[in-house]
Amino acid sequence: MGANYRSACRGKSTADVIAKLSLVEEEGDESLYWKSLIVEVGLLPLEKVSNLMSENTEILARTVAKIKNLRNKSKIKNLKSKI
Repeated sequence: MGANYRSACRGKSTADVIAKLSLVEEEGDESLYWKSLIVEVGLLPLEKVSNLMSENTEILARTVAKIKNLRNKSKIKNLKSKI
């Protein structure tokens, strides 16, 4: 997630940033899946990974919010350019 986020920060356009942040979202969701699976199969108790899962969920939520914000700004910019 971190490497993909860093790459998104260096995006060449809004579309590029959105595409790279979408990778962060995908990797974040996958990471959360694996943490949940670790708990489900009993490799670690929830208490050992709950802080990581909470942080993961927060990063995922912020990433999704940023993607939505960028998409909305892009739509507004496109509408203004047509006027």
